[in-house]
Amino acid sequence: MEGRYSLIHHVRSLLDDEEGTLYKDAPFRVALCYPSPYHVGMSSLGFQAIYREVHEHPGATAERVFLPDDVEAFKKTRTPLFTWESQAPVSSFQMLAFSVAYELELAGFFSLLELAGMPVLAEERRDGRHPLVVAGGPLTFSNPDPLEPFVDVLVQGESEELIHVLVEAAASMEREALLDHLARIPGFRVPGRGGARYHVARATDSRLPARSQIITPHTELRSMFLIEPERGCSRGCHYCVMRRTTNGGMRTVPPERVLSLIPDNAKRVGLVGAAVTDHPRIVELLRTLVDSGREVGVSSLRADRLTQELVDQLRRGGATNLTVAADGASQRMRDMVDRKHSEEQIVRAAGYARTAGMKQLKVYNVVGLPFEDETDIDELIRFTAELSRILPVALGVAPFVAKRNTPLDGAPFAGIREVENRLERLRKGLRGRAEVRPTSARWAWVEYMLAQCGPEGGLAAMDAWRAGGGFSAWKKAFEARGCEPYLARRVEDGRRNPTLWPKVPKEAPAPSAA
Repeated sequence: MEGRYSLIHHVRSLLDDEEGTLYKDAPFRVALCYPSPYHVGMSSLGFQAIYREVHEHPGATAERVFLPDDVEAFKKTRTPLFTWESQAPVSSFQMLAFSVAYELELAGFFSLLELAGMPVLAEERRDGRHPLVVAGGPLTFSNPDPLEPFVDVLVQGESEELIHVLVEAAASMEREALLDHLARIPGFRVPGRGGARYHVARATDSRLPARSQIITPHTELRSMFLIEPERGCSRGCHYCVMRRTTNGGMRTVPPERVLSLIPDNAKRVGLVGAAVTDHPRIVELLRTLVDSGREVGVSSLRADRLTQELVDQLRRGGATNLTVAADGASQRMRDMVDRKHSEEQIVRAAGYARTAGMKQLKVYNVVGLPFEDETDIDELIRFTAELSRILPVALGVAPFVAKRNTPLDGAPFAGIREVENRLERLRKGLRGRAEVRPTSARWAWVEYMLAQCGPEGGLAAMDAWRAGGGFSAWKKAFEARGCEPYLARRVEDGRRNPTLWPKVPKEAPAPSAA
């Protein structure tokens, strides 16, 4: 009992530090579940937006659920998974709505169902004794297929309006009739019953912008109010899920509306979106926020959109580092994936940061793109060393993972050993002139397999999770389930240059984990 009380006490102590928490008694109760810990989930703008939307629906309320920091503590004390607002058992709610950001959160998804005392497989919940299990979130913009064996309903794309359709129907219909009904509505997919695959719903402009409901110091973005001045992207980078063809391009929100929605007590403001610096009035918005005495952070800085004035405003707003994405080891690679910026623009951005008095330049990059070779890595070494003479550089390097619904869909994984060799070449070539922060090649391969496989990939994820979740368990599970990445599918893009990116032949072999 003492152990169970400490788990509840921990949640209550975090609740005490929140501003904006919603409480509401309503007949239809939704447990809004995030399959990562609290400090990650509360940095998710989409999760917070849906929390507010459910509360605004007549007759419905939402309470949050997060993956515990210590899952084993719940098991050892036999504590049923509970919600944050009322500490009520999750299994007592009519609906569990999961927001899944990316493929590797599947393990957390399974753990939450298990802790709630519910069967993981949807086919084992057919007796009607369990809540409806729904999943949406960023993963549905690319490939939600691995979720199919475990959910009753998939909500695909932007959910601000679909959540109202879902709650209205679920509160008034019996389960079988509900599933048949939702299968006929665009944006929903009901496994085994219907619904278009890879449909990405779009919320109306009146729902924009998404913004924080709750501010808390216990997040990745400490005590920061998040709001989107734009949604989507007008660019066509071939690897990106949030590209212009995904959901109608970029939609901007007037700065006047953004400013009107920021609470007076919000001292730190984060501007979030796929292409924030592409907003035509971004400098004006930044200047107004900084002049009001607030600290400001911006996601997705584009090197070709930066000016000295923009960077100066970021510095005035408290930024000590400037972060840009190169997304290609060489100019050849950047040109191949239609990443429209040059070395000159990144060098210029570094100069802006130094002039503004910033301490570090963070550069995100990717290795393992199709047709990349050692000469591209050598170019990255030369260029990073050049940047380091302007400002200290932290180089974040992630292995390329092809995603569904992009022109590079179906591109093979470079191979774990090959990626590790290129990372080692990069480290040795830089000789300490820049800090290299790599993403694991092994876990990138696991992400790739889930991104490029169907429901069988989800079943393999379940097997790996049950076997302890180590890398060897994932390898064995993918093999046992016969998972083969899809190597021939493409989303057509009129601007793609076929001489730069030829189609992968259908007989191309699946990449190994070696």
